Amino acid sequence: MSGELRDNRGRGDAEWGFPAIHPEGRKYGVIAGFVALLVMFGFDWEIFGTLLLALSAGVFAFFRDPERVVPQGDRLIVSPADGLVSLITQVPPPPELQHASEDGSRGLGTEPVTRISIFMSVFDVHINRSPIAGTIKRIVYIPGRFMNADLDKASEENERQHVLVERVDGTAIGFTQIAGLIARRIIPLAKPGDIVAAGQRVGLIRFGSRVDVYLPAGTDAKVLLGQRVIAGETVLAEIGTVGLLEGVSQ
Repeated sequence: MSGELRDNRGRGDAEWGFPAIHPEGRKYGVIAGFVALLVMFGFDWEIFGTLLLALSAGVFAFFRDPERVVPQGDRLIVSPADGLVSLITQVPPPPELQHASEDGSRGLGTEPVTRISIFMSVFDVHINRSPIAGTIKRIVYIPGRFMNADLDKASEENERQHVLVERVDGTAIGFTQIAGLIARRIIPLAKPGDIVAAGQRVGLIRFGSRVDVYLPAGTDAKVLLGQRVIAGETVLAEIGTVGLLEGVSQ
């Protein structure tokens, strides 16, 4: 049940169920299903109709919106996206998030910070969630190209949307939704001034993409390169915690 408190000692209920379909995707699934039935019964093309029915099922699956159990903690930064940790590097924040603005947000500064890049394939859930609780101070949309989102330079050349979330203590986290080869639209589900909880849904990218997360200064990643993460559940970092973590693929 949404909003239910659960813990590591068994409090709460757990049950499996089919995930909901986000409203943004229902119309596409219905259209694909209608075309499939038209081809199958209107033109008696059963093979093509069956393939199109499979495609419509894939469309519904792409827009699935499962519930997530969000870890609670003042210093925790949770993943905003499902996918593969494809890059972890030290870079300056995007220029659009560096400086203070008229709305009073401080910005992320110009010094290099840890950036965690999460690549989402067409098989991943594409609902994006806030990595921390706070106020959305800034959303900046930048038109651009549609190259492979897994490339490092996609963060500077692809169509993208920067989001700045600020905690009550003034600590800010920036993240960027980046369109990819197939993705053609970034859809915001929140706006500047909204107060959001950690793990709350804040956006959606259609059909394959990437999300970059810019950690605060003095904070290292708690995930490893090549690790799969889950939006709203995987802890990416703990504010103010540094240290080397190593892992072995097997």
